Amino acid sequence: MKSFLALIPTLVLASTLAAEPVTAPIQLFNGKDLTNFYTYLGSPKKGEKAYGKNNDPEKVFSVVMEDGKPAIRVSGKIFGCFVTEKDFENYRLVAEFKWGNETWAPREKATRDSGILLHCVGEDGAAGGVWLESIECQMIEGGTGDFILVRGKTTPTMSVKSEFRPTGAGDKKRMEPYYSPDGSATKFTGGRINWYGRDPSWKDTLGFRGKEDVERPIGEWNTLECVCEGGSITNILNGKIVNAGSDASHTKGKLLFQSEGAEVFFRRIELLPLKR
Repeated sequence: MKSFLALIPTLVLASTLAAEPVTAPIQLFNGKDLTNFYTYLGSPKKGEKAYGKNNDPEKVFSVVMEDGKPAIRVSGKIFGCFVTEKDFENYRLVAEFKWGNETWAPREKATRDSGILLHCVGEDGAAGGVWLESIECQMIEGGTGDFILVRGKTTPTMSVKSEFRPTGAGDKKRMEPYYSPDGSATKFTGGRINWYGRDPSWKDTLGFRGKEDVERPIGEWNTLECVCEGGSITNILNGKIVNAGSDASHTKGKLLFQSEGAEVFFRRIELLPLKR
């Protein structure tokens, strides 16, 4: 009985630890190394053991000079991520990224793919053996700014003003939700909510470009911002609001940056205080 009671203060403390307050700019990427982050990599090949935490023998993550400035290079060779050591809440994330040329199996001929996972909680690898339970701001050719509710132990939920539009063609035609400021608020309990201009004929093919794409062409830098305030998340790509949600079940946690089959560079990862 005594040993159980002795654990109670520790358990209470662990459950009430506050997320890091963002009261001044926080440069998560210091321009030198991956201080402020840890890495997590899945299996190098099907059936093999995952590399796991802070074990990167194939240098999936490195700091390089790109266009004259230091940047984090994510090779994409192995599915994985680099993740903030701390939890955060109520902030504006500003990330500058661009796609590289390299792609890897099983996505060597598919759209370049990555993502920023917000409000990550739970255990590493809980989602697909690689990711954390979270709300994802998707980064993918033609779909950057989509929301994906990433299931771990539980499934995140959120409301998005949206409308359902036909996508695909023929027997693959279906109705999908798109963010629409004038749409009806719908509560989502899983899946993907498209940014407002995702092309209805989107295909998972390398180099895909949609008619309304806000993302710049391959090799050019983009600015992706995620404004997180309480249960609200607004995704802003190159200065334009592309998606927004509210009443999210997850409001704080770690930030995760994916390696998902495509080379991608990040040269700025900064948290800014919310404007009051």
